[in-house]
Amino acid sequence: MSISFRGRLLAATLCAGVAAAAAAPAGAESLSDAIALAYQNNPTLQAQRATQRALDETYVQARTGWRPTLTMGGSLSYSENRVPKASRSVDTNGDGQPDSFGNFGIFESNQGRVGLTFSQPLWTGGRVAASVNAANADILAGRENLRRVEASVLVSVIQSYADVRRDQESLRIRQENVKVLTRQLEESQARFDVGEVTRTDVAQSQARLSQAQALLQTAVAQLAISRAGYAAVVGQNPGDLDPEPSLDFLMPGDPDEAFKVAEQHNPQLLAQGYSVEASKARIAAAHAERMPSVSGQVTYGFSGPAIPDRPADAFQRDLYSRGVTATVSASVPLFSGGLVSSRIRQAVERNTSDRVTLEGVRRSVLQNVTQFWSQLLAARANITSSEEQVRAAKIAAEGTRQEQQVGLRTTIDVLNAEQELRQAEVNQVSSRRDEYVASANILALMGRLEARNLIPGAEQYDAAKNFRKLRITWGWVPWEEPIGILDQSLTPYPSHAPSDRPEEKAIGPGLGAAPSEPPADNPATH
Repeated sequence: MSISFRGRLLAATLCAGVAAAAAAPAGAESLSDAIALAYQNNPTLQAQRATQRALDETYVQARTGWRPTLTMGGSLSYSENRVPKASRSVDTNGDGQPDSFGNFGIFESNQGRVGLTFSQPLWTGGRVAASVNAANADILAGRENLRRVEASVLVSVIQSYADVRRDQESLRIRQENVKVLTRQLEESQARFDVGEVTRTDVAQSQARLSQAQALLQTAVAQLAISRAGYAAVVGQNPGDLDPEPSLDFLMPGDPDEAFKVAEQHNPQLLAQGYSVEASKARIAAAHAERMPSVSGQVTYGFSGPAIPDRPADAFQRDLYSRGVTATVSASVPLFSGGLVSSRIRQAVERNTSDRVTLEGVRRSVLQNVTQFWSQLLAARANITSSEEQVRAAKIAAEGTRQEQQVGLRTTIDVLNAEQELRQAEVNQVSSRRDEYVASANILALMGRLEARNLIPGAEQYDAAKNFRKLRITWGWVPWEEPIGILDQSLTPYPSHAPSDRPEEKAIGPGLGAAPSEPPADNPATH
C-alpha cells in the first residue's frame, strides 16, 4: 500500500468519523453485505485459500512414487593421447613389431551414445502408501485450518461492524450531551446575571461543558479508529450501518449443547485430529524404510564405436548399434548406521506430541466456550440493567431540572443527573455490542460461523474442488491404482487413509440477501 493511498484512507476515515452523526450516505449497509465483501476479498482469507491449494499438490507429489519416469540421456566423447617419441618403437602387443601411433604419435578416438530409459516402481514396501495417506491427512487438516481462518475473519468483520455501530451511537450521545450542557451553561449565566445563582453555579456548568467536549473528541477519535479497523478487514469504509441482525438461529440453547457441537465441529480441534493421523502414517512410512523395494527399467538406445585414428567415423549414423535392455531390480536395506531406527523413534515421538496437543486443544476450546458463554450471560444481564438504568435516569434528570426551577435542586444536582443519564446510555450501547460479539465468538468455536450459514445466497468457496481436479491430472497412469493397492496391502506396516469427519448441515435462513456472484477478477474462486 503506497504512502499516498494510506494518507487518503486515513483522511477519509477521520473525516467520515467526524461527520458520521451529521450526515449519512444515501445507501444503508448491512452486516451481510460486509461479510460477503470480506468473504470475497479479505487478503488473509485469500492467502489461506492459496496456501490450501499449494498443500493439495503434496498429494500429487506423494503419488508420483507409484508413477513411472522417462528420461533421455546422451553423451559424446573425444579422447586424444600423445605418445612420447622414445616410446613409439616399443612393442606393447607382442607381435614383434614396434607399435604405430600415426605420423605424429597421436592417438584419437570418439564415441557417442543416446537412449531413453523408462523406470517403473513395482513395490515400495508401503513407503509411498504411507506418504500418500500422510499427505491426505495434511490436506484435510489444511481444510479445517481454512475454516478456522474463515471464522476468525468473520468474527473480525462482526466485531468491527459492532464497534462502528457502538461508536456511532456513542458519538451521538456525546453530541447530545454537549448540546444539553451548552443550554445549561447559558441558563446558568442568565440566572447569574439576574442574581438568582452564584458564580459557582456558572463555573460548575462551564467545567462540565468542557469535560463533555473532551469526551466528544474522544468519541470522534474512537469512531475513526473503529472505522479504520472496519476498512482493514472488509475492504471499504463503513457507510450508514443497519442494526445487527439476530444470530439466534445459530445459537445453542444451553452451554452443554455448545460444548457438544464444539467437540464435533470446532475447526482447530478437527485439524489437530487430522495432524495426529498424518503423524501416525509417517510412523508407518519410517518402518517401511526397512522393507525391500522392487522396480523395473527398460532402456532403448543407440551407441557408436570408438575407432582409433578415425574420429569422424564414430559420428556416422550407419555405424551406431541399437539395443533394448529390460531390468527388474530389488533393493534390500541391511544396515543404515541407525538412521532408520532414529527416524522411527522420531516419528513416534512426533505422533505422541500431536496426541498430547490434541488434548490441549480440546481443553482450550472448552475453556474458550465457557469464557465467551460467561461474557454472553454478563452482557445480557448488563443490557437488562442498563435499560432500566436509562429509564430511571431519564426520569431523574427530568425531575431534577424541574425541581431546580422551583429552587429544590442546585445546578450541581442537574449536572450530575445529566452525567448519570449519558453514562447509562453509553453503557447500554456497549452492553449490546458485547453481547453480539460474544455470540459470534461462541459460534466460531462451535464451527458454525461460516459463510454458508450467514450468507447462503453468496457463491461459496469449495476447498475440495481444486483437490478433485488434481486426483487425475498430468502424469497419472492407469496402472497406478493396482500398484497402490499392492503397496498398501503387502506390507507388515500398513497405514490407513484418513476419512472426512461428518460435516454439520447448513443452518438457515442466514443474515439476509448477499451478492450471488463474486467479482470476475477474484483469484479466490479460480
